[in-house]
Amino acid sequence: MNQVHGGPGAGAPPVLVDDEPDLLRDQFRQLLRYPRLIAGGVLLGLLGGAWLGYSTSDTYVATSDVVLRVPTEDPFNPSIAVEKTLDMNTERQAATSRRTAERAAEALDFPGDPADLVTGLQVTNPPKSQVLRFSYTTADPDLSARRANALVAAYLADRREQTEQTRDTMIKGLQAQLAPIARQHDELDEELDGRTGAEAEADFAVKANLLNRITELSNRISKLKALDVTPGKVIRTATPPTSSDGPGWALSLGLGGAVGVALGLLMAWVRLVFDPAARSEGDVARALRAPVLGSLPRTRETDPLLTEDREESPLAEEYRSIAYRLAYDQRFADRRRLLVAAPRGSSRTAAAVAVNLAASFAETGKRVLIVEAELRQPSLEGQLRAREIGRPAWTLDVGEGDAWPAGRRLVVDAGESGTFDLVPGARVRNVARALTSPEMSRLVEEADDPNVTVIVLTPPVFAYADALALVDRVDGVLVVCDPRGVHRSQLARLRDLITGAGGTVLGTVMHRGQRGKGGRQGRKAAKAAKAAGKGSRGTKGSHGQPRGAVPRPARAGGRAGGAEAGPAAGRYEDPSTTMALRTVTPPDDQP
Repeated sequence: MNQVHGGPGAGAPPVLVDDEPDLLRDQFRQLLRYPRLIAGGVLLGLLGGAWLGYSTSDTYVATSDVVLRVPTEDPFNPSIAVEKTLDMNTERQAATSRRTAERAAEALDFPGDPADLVTGLQVTNPPKSQVLRFSYTTADPDLSARRANALVAAYLADRREQTEQTRDTMIKGLQAQLAPIARQHDELDEELDGRTGAEAEADFAVKANLLNRITELSNRISKLKALDVTPGKVIRTATPPTSSDGPGWALSLGLGGAVGVALGLLMAWVRLVFDPAARSEGDVARALRAPVLGSLPRTRETDPLLTEDREESPLAEEYRSIAYRLAYDQRFADRRRLLVAAPRGSSRTAAAVAVNLAASFAETGKRVLIVEAELRQPSLEGQLRAREIGRPAWTLDVGEGDAWPAGRRLVVDAGESGTFDLVPGARVRNVARALTSPEMSRLVEEADDPNVTVIVLTPPVFAYADALALVDRVDGVLVVCDPRGVHRSQLARLRDLITGAGGTVLGTVMHRGQRGKGGRQGRKAAKAAKAAGKGSRGTKGSHGQPRGAVPRPARAGGRAGGAEAGPAAGRYEDPSTTMALRTVTPPDDQP
């Protein structure tokens, strides 16, 4: 089940948190974003499988099994527990010892060091048994069988020899004890020969004790001589194997491929865990605690901001779906004030989102106003088909008529979608004062009209604090980001900054970045054109400014902190772009 949590803003709809299966599916889809790591793991696994198949293709293993037994007087006595008198771990070490190797090397006429003979030997003990399994591996099947049998015979012979030596030592010890006792008994027997009476009773008692001792030692010696010292029985003799011991090429490659897939997924998972970037919609939504309203395809830097052919363009339909989702959000539908900003990097995609959302809202019959709050490098006017219109009546009361944002207002032609208004950005001396001025507040308040929608475009949030100065005047913030270019921690910090300033994140629009016009050569040409534009100070543009130069704010004071004078004040054309279509200069009789 999905868990429901309240949104960050007052009256915000609940935000659904993905349950465990959804998170697992999302993580698995994210693992597939690292195909090189997965392919590398599969390649390593296949190489390992190929090496296994090659290294084991010419190895042969001959096996011999031996059942061990302990020396016993009566092998059919059920009271004897063999497993308690036989240590299999000790016997395994004895089977691979140098003593066994030397005996086997002598039988095989092994020319090298006897210790090298046991390098191919493996001795194992099946569970709950008294069986030792001798497995010998070489490249020759006949040699494997001969060496396995020789080592088994050497081990059994060595074990029998040690048992016999122990038995003979014990017999010698008992006979050494028996000899003086028997001699004493014989001497005492000669002394008592023919004697009777009470004085001889004590000697007869000593003689009886000596006889009992002699009988006991003789019985023990007899048992040791009758002891069965057979060390064990070979239940399977090693024969030359008919096939190699390796799993085969097919099985080796199959196992290597399976291990390689697991290794590749493991490497991709480790890369995903330590990757700070937001790689999916789920990462972005969880970091911002806001839904992803749309995902834009990768575009070119030379593509126009306003999508052309809006009736047939899939990109335009994506913008329409984003606009409709915003229109049905109660946090935005009441007053329709929206701030569009990117976390970091370029604001071009954010500008494209703002412009196309304005066109989509204009299609529904709304009057839309875009306020370009980019007061450091304003460029929106030069990239749209715009003409200047008269200022609102309230701007006539402003002391300085050219002060931003009351200076100029343009109307943008969006083709069949209609038109929308644009307040272009302008270079000002004090950006913070201009953004927090009463004129800016009155401009945003135009959205109090039910038929008006105001969209504010600001620089990246992490680059300047301009967006944070305006979030409390709008109904919500639309974040435009490339998830591969921003970290999850940065998105969380962005949400904290917006909510801490009194704003609300309505949603996110994801995109995949922009492609240059011609790759590396195109970027070099753009840099060269930009450098050439900065250097050509003697050439005048169409508005009386040096071509490629950035207009500077006038020194004279104004309510916005020194706005530029003249009809071309605040115009900024990025010399690296080719999308500046045309800008209409207002006529002289224009108020």
